Parts: sequence; structure tokens; C-alpha cells
Amino acid sequence: MITIESIKEKLSNVTYPGFTKSIVEFGFVKDVAYENDMAMIFVDITSSAKEVEDQIRADITKELSVLGVSNVQVTINKPKAPVQQSNTQSGKNIAPQVKNFIMVSSGKGGVGKSTTSVNLAIALAMQGKKVGLLDADIYGPNIPRMMGLEHTEPEIVGGKVMPFKAYGIEVMSMGSLVEEGAALVWRGAMVQKAIQQLLQDILWSELDCLVIDMPPGTGDAQLTLAQSVPVAAGINVTTPQHVALDDSRRSLEMFDKLHIPVAGIIENMSGFVCPSCNTESDIFGSGTCDELAKQYNTKVLASIPIEPSIRVGGDEGKPVAYFYPDSVTGKKYQEAAKALWENIEKSQADGEIGNDTIQPNLPAGVSACSPEGQAYKDAQEKAKAAEQSSGGSCCGGGHCS
Repeated sequence: MITIESIKEKLSNVTYPGFTKSIVEFGFVKDVAYENDMAMIFVDITSSAKEVEDQIRADITKELSVLGVSNVQVTINKPKAPVQQSNTQSGKNIAPQVKNFIMVSSGKGGVGKSTTSVNLAIALAMQGKKVGLLDADIYGPNIPRMMGLEHTEPEIVGGKVMPFKAYGIEVMSMGSLVEEGAALVWRGAMVQKAIQQLLQDILWSELDCLVIDMPPGTGDAQLTLAQSVPVAAGINVTTPQHVALDDSRRSLEMFDKLHIPVAGIIENMSGFVCPSCNTESDIFGSGTCDELAKQYNTKVLASIPIEPSIRVGGDEGKPVAYFYPDSVTGKKYQEAAKALWENIEKSQADGEIGNDTIQPNLPAGVSACSPEGQAYKDAQEKAKAAEQSSGGSCCGGGHCS
């Protein structure tokens, strides 16, 4: 006898495309009805991709046919498909197989930047994007633990490294390429080279976006990344207290100086809900990030509370966006990912994505502080002055006088 329970049992065999969990485990099955030999299935999905919808519809029909249900009506509710924009990025891109680069940054450490990177990347993948996650936090790479990839050795193919695959995304971390627990005491030049190698020497596939977890602060790693690839969106991660916000301003100023479109601010540790009495306490303050967002003409993408499941998920390699998508925090990451992608589409349409204006203007291997660098800059300034005074053009080699 066919019952609602037997139908739901079969639906638990339908995996969400690109993942190992079923549409039942994700909480996407919203209602099931069975009347007059017809099964009616109502599903909400986070992806706007037609191929995802078609695959789910076909898999549901196949599973229910085994049960003896031949008349199946599947109603799928999904987000509106994004408008396809032309690629208006300009400047240098050493990883052209990636369409959009997302820099997740913070002015200081310990504010939940890596947790944000992990859950935003997974949320984007659940919305139908092909996503990569790069742990570029050279000095404190935590992504392997958070993604359940500890003690996993990378595969080398043709002298390059294959990214790991976990929870529907491609992943690589400096922590997976060096000895576990090793302290990297590197100068700026080595950090710059490492960032470039993580982009060039990892066999990333054709990705809609690469979420990059940066080291805290505003240093060599951030500048190298911005000059190496056109960053489509910058995200600042902070906590509500003013000590953290002081450093967040530096991070937002960095985005401005590097001409990186700011997608918004993620406010972590935004209130604590007591599991015993359900009372919320703003132990780090509240509302401060809204004012900061106004100052920099951006918005707060999400306010993430202190919640035990986030900590447990990070320690045990079970990200909350994947394992608890229907939780308050899981939904907040989904909303943040949606707003982030809308911001990227707007930046594409407005032609704001590019790094041509921040490229180094000295020959390769020449330091700006060296006599050769100073002579080169003097020649460039002299040529520019000559061109302005004559109204003509100059070769820029310093020969015109």
C-alpha cells in the first residue's frame, strides 16, 4: 500500500545534485500529498539552475516509479535565474578559468573570517554556483579542519595540485601543502609567491567563483592578490565591539584603495541566545556595524549569533550551512550568499571589476626603493611633464627633453 510515509522514504534517496545529502536531509521537501493514484511533491531549492531542477524532477519520478507510482506531479520553487552579464573585467588575471574572485578579509584575527568563508562558499554552491574555496591565510590555515580534510594528502597531477572536493565545492589550503603544525616564518616576497602559486599551480576547474580566505590585516597578501586577479567582491568580517571595528575600517579602506567593490560586512558574534532560557544577550554590543556600513556606502550582509552548532561544526568539519541549512544561522548564510551574488552582478553590469589601475609601474625585479627604481620613476615623470607641455606623445623611456 502506498502511503505518505513510504513516499517520503523514497524521496530520502534523491540526492541534491552536486552533494551527498538528500533533498529530505536538506529540508527541501516542503509537502507530500497522495490522492487518486497521484503523488504531489512540493520542493523548495536554493539553486536557480534549470539542470538542477530537471535532475531533481527526474530522480523523484524514478524513485517513486519503484514504489509503483506512475502519476507524479513535482512542483519546484526556486530563485529567479540571474541575468547573464557580459564579462567586463579588466587588468591582469593569472587564473582565467575562474569567473569571479571573492576576497574575505578582516582587520584583525579571531573574528570568524574562516568560518564565514567556509559557510558562504557552501551556501553559494547550494544556490547552483560552481564554487572553489582557497585558504590563503598563510600563517593560520584552518580550512582543512573546518571542511573535514585534516590529514588528507593532496594529489599531484603533472606538477600541479588537484583541489580537494568536499560538500559540493573545490578546496585547497596552504595547511594541506606544508607539514602539519609547521610555523611559516616568511618575509613578504615569499608570501607574494605563495599567493600566486595557490592561484596558478592548483588545478581549479571552470568556476563561477573562488572564495578566498585572506590573512588578517592589510598587507602583502592582499596587495598581491588584488594585482594578480580582478577581485569581484570584498567582504569584511568583524564583531560588534568598537575595538574590532577600528580594524575593520582599515580593511574597508584597503578595498577602496585597491578598487575592490565592497559587497558588505558580516557581523559575527552578534548576540548570544541562551540555550536554557532563550534570552538574547548582546555581549559584544549591537548595531555598531550598521553605522560602519553607512560610512562606507555598503550594507551588513548578515548578523551571525554565537551559537554552539557553529563552533561544533568548525571543530568537527561539519559546516552549519551544509548540515543545518534550515537553522537560523544556516538561513542567514543563504541570505548573505544571495545578496553577495546580487552585488557581483551589479558590479559586472557597472564595469567596476578590474585591477588595471593598481598594477605595479616598474619593470619586473626592480624595487621602488632602489636607485634603478627611482631613476625609472623620475624618467616617467619627466616624460609625462614633457607630453603635457608639448601636447604630443612621448615614448616614456626618458630620452625626450
